[in-house]
Amino acid sequence: MPDRKTILLLAPALLVTGGLFFAALSLVMIRSVSYMPVLGLTQPNLSAYAAILTSPAFLRSLALTLYIAVASTLLSALAAIAAALLLRQTFPGRAVITFLFQLNLTIPHIVGAIGILYLFSQSGAFARLAFHTGLITQPAQFPALVHDPFAIGIILQYVWKEVPFLGLILLANMQTIGADHEATARSLGASRWQAFRHVLLPMLMPGLLSASALVFAFAFGAYEIPLLLGANSPATLPVLAWRSYTDVDLAARPQAMAMAVIIALLSAAMIALSRLYARRGRHAP
Repeated sequence: MPDRKTILLLAPALLVTGGLFFAALSLVMIRSVSYMPVLGLTQPNLSAYAAILTSPAFLRSLALTLYIAVASTLLSALAAIAAALLLRQTFPGRAVITFLFQLNLTIPHIVGAIGILYLFSQSGAFARLAFHTGLITQPAQFPALVHDPFAIGIILQYVWKEVPFLGLILLANMQTIGADHEATARSLGASRWQAFRHVLLPMLMPGLLSASALVFAFAFGAYEIPLLLGANSPATLPVLAWRSYTDVDLAARPQAMAMAVIIALLSAAMIALSRLYARRGRHAP
């Protein structure tokens, strides 16, 4: 627990950020129950939640958003484990490769999305290169990796951006754990895979799950990347909420707020579950 001096030093910033956060959250929750006096809605009710939860468009968006978040998180975690296992080894050029690995942590997501759009769209650089080299007869024959129903471009962007984030966390954990546990397992006859699977991975799992929960929450709640790289229909849940919020019909605002509340609740639930598992892992015998 932080001491009293630390709490006092952090109090001004916490009051400002916490006040803004909880004020905005309270406003969203109030409007999600159809309480908007400016529109003549003065009787709180759950009609907005009932409307979206029975809407096929909302359910399709929810399924697509869960698919993107789960796929992005799993692929990022697997790639990060492989990268961390490689980077903890000693080899020539390790420092340079580690620097390049973490370089894109400084690049905003929106810049990466524009790069994906420029490279992988059917009118992008790779499509034109394939056309000029004779691999395809016209750029439109290039596989649809952007604005496609499988959200490949969105997943590529998230994986590209989140692998260094997860990888550096795992690498730090590996350096803290050291190699003694694996060496002991190997001396007792375990193979390299068995030492990783039964010794190292369980020790990494609490930290990996906590970091992966953050990746899931971001992928589930972000709207700018799906807005740029996703298909028009079905749209991801954040994009659908944004469209409802900016609709000329102000009566759609409660439904947009209800979607925002659902996004926040599902993201918070994932983070809470990961923290619960991490605590159990740390206290396990």
